[in-house]
Amino acid sequence: MYRRCLFCAADLGSNEVVEHFPIARRLAFDSAKGRLWAVCHACERWNLTPLEERWEALEQCERLMETAQLRAATDQITLARLSEGLDLVRIGRPLRAELAGWRYGDQFGRRRRRTAIATTATAVVVGGLAAGSFAAAGLGAAMLPLQLLNLVSLARVSRSEGIRFPNNTGELLRLTGQNAWAVKIRPHGSEWHLHVPHATGTDTIEGPEAVHALGLILPAVNRNGGSSRQIRAAAREIEDVGGADNYFREAEARARKSGHGYQTVFGLPARIRLALEIAANEASERAAAEGEVQLLEQAWRDAEEVAAISDGLLLPQGVTEAFQRLKERYGRANQGR
Repeated sequence: MYRRCLFCAADLGSNEVVEHFPIARRLAFDSAKGRLWAVCHACERWNLTPLEERWEALEQCERLMETAQLRAATDQITLARLSEGLDLVRIGRPLRAELAGWRYGDQFGRRRRRTAIATTATAVVVGGLAAGSFAAAGLGAAMLPLQLLNLVSLARVSRSEGIRFPNNTGELLRLTGQNAWAVKIRPHGSEWHLHVPHATGTDTIEGPEAVHALGLILPAVNRNGGSSRQIRAAAREIEDVGGADNYFREAEARARKSGHGYQTVFGLPARIRLALEIAANEASERAAAEGEVQLLEQAWRDAEEVAAISDGLLLPQGVTEAFQRLKERYGRANQGR
């Protein structure tokens, strides 16, 4: 049972209600498809749970919904809160746009609010400096170039932490935020591939590895998030081409039709970038549900490794060595019994 978010490596927290899955303060479940997600409180992303750990938990979640306090509901999705503080999201058979709004509304909305705050602060600082410079040159402050504000999102992507994923040969690639906005998605015969620049060169990635890579890259590229209207538009994009798998091949063609041509992923319209992120999550989860769990297991291991590094950075010097000595002493004591 994992305890870290697969995407941001934050501690998922715990609950004392679902004894078969005492992880996270918000759980989402779809009994018809046999899926259970732990929702991260830090980044709002949905972590698909291990197959062998979800069946008893699903049954218990269904029972708990009968006595839960409803907070919001549609025909197919219900959000409820238990008296113990656990939130449950039950999914029926919603339309894609409805599910996208529930699933991605919080995380895209949070990213959008953070960008608004960062942009406002930057505009105040840059605007004040530029106004002084323009006044000295006899120009009006109204001539402040709007392009300066557009650099905010690019700068935030460039500063984002490293992204790691395997290529088709199993080699682990590491991308910086600056690499992420140079990634390109291209049709390749009846399939598609990713053109990925990284610290040591450039790789072309296809198949499940490309889907997995997109799922990790796009949150950095989509740091501006999206509004409810943009999320609905992204869901319609996927619906128009018949599903997530088709959308990867069609994304560039749809971008060309809207006048955006041969672009990096960062340069695509917001609705297409958001649709690609949604499609990548859907495709990865479907593969995991069908038993192709290798990439998901790699994500769990990566999350634990990142968390261990982060936790280690917070410890005073010498504490890690002391823990290691205690572990070795405890191991020798057990061997002597």
